[in-house]
Order: sequence, then C-alpha cells, then structure tokens
Amino acid sequence: MTDQPAAERPITLLLVDDHPVVRDGLRGMFESSPDFTVLGEASNGVQGVALALQLAPDVVLMDLRMPGGGGVDAIASLVRQGARSRVLVLTTYDTDSDTIQAIEAGATGYLLKDAPRDELFLAVRAAAEGRTVLSPAVASRLVSRVRTPAAGSEGLSGREREVLVLVAKGTSNREIARALFISEATVKTHLTHIFGKLGVKDRAAAVATGYEQGILG
Repeated sequence: MTDQPAAERPITLLLVDDHPVVRDGLRGMFESSPDFTVLGEASNGVQGVALALQLAPDVVLMDLRMPGGGGVDAIASLVRQGARSRVLVLTTYDTDSDTIQAIEAGATGYLLKDAPRDELFLAVRAAAEGRTVLSPAVASRLVSRVRTPAAGSEGLSGREREVLVLVAKGTSNREIARALFISEATVKTHLTHIFGKLGVKDRAAAVATGYEQGILG
C-alpha cells in the first residue's frame, strides 16, 4: 500500500459477492469515479478474507449470504487476524439476525443494495475513515437486541446528545471535537458516558438505540 494520505489518493476497494452481475455493476459504478479504485473481487467469504489480507484494501464491500463462505464469518475472521480493511456490509437482507451478527462480528457499517449511488459513495468514504455507517432503516432492525428500557437508562446531557447526533451522521471523533470546540479526549469521555447510559458497547448500537428512544430524529 502507498503511504500517500487517503485524502490525496483513491479509496481502494475489494468487492465480495457471489453474483457476478452485482460485482460487475459495483465495479463499473466505482470505477466511474476517480475517487475509488477496485483492487479485486471475490465470490465468497473465504476468498474475500484471503484477498483482503493480501491486497489490504481500505474498504471491503461484503455480501452476507454466499455459498462457500458467508459474510459474517469472513468479517469475524478479518477482525481476528487484524486486517486493516474496514468492512461495509452491502446486502439485500435486513433481518434482525443478519444485522446483529454482522455488526457484532465487527462490520463498520451496514447498507442495503437499494441504496442510491451517492449514498453508497458517502458510506464507503465514511467507512474508509473508520466511521460508523448505519442507515436509519437498518438501525431500526437492531432495536430489539440493543435497546435499553427508558425507565432504566439515565437521560443524556445536552452535550452528549450533540455528540450522538454527530456520531449518527458518521462524524469522526476528530471532526466532533472540531465542531464542538472540545478535545478528542473529551469526545471519547462523552462517548463512554453515552454507551453506559444507553447500555450499549459501540457507536453503531448507540445510534440504533438513539433512534429507538427518540433521541435521534
């Protein structure tokens, strides 16, 4: 991989999907923009893991249900092996079990294949920077597993709400600090408090719970 800053070079991608037509469509879409470079393709999770470790793309676009190796196992394997790539799930499935398992395995985000082109591009850029990418429609699917009864959770402070709103927009800690004129350490402290009050463990679950409890519109 080049040491050139990400802002000055194309975001590199690996496409993992068992349908050649889908891969062709995605490749054509991303290669139409100078901001992206597709390094390779795989037709199942096992191949995807091997190529991700070999090519070290910025983002792996991962389908979930594939013959010969599913996406959830592949995501878990990449995390376990310390892969640098961020995994963005792109699938037709939005059931509770699929979503939960993918997020818990370590996916940076979860989008459905009917997402508009511009939304997909923005999601890949966010994922490349390690930001959580979770659309409201998908976030709602997480509610049954991550929500905390309102009576049992402390209310968020005004600043904590501001932080959560920015997290839901895919904003990084550094950008949140800049926007709110606070330090990154303070942002991390706010996030720790938010996670504790909402009874969640990560940014994606916090966003899902935020939508469910009406904290996020």
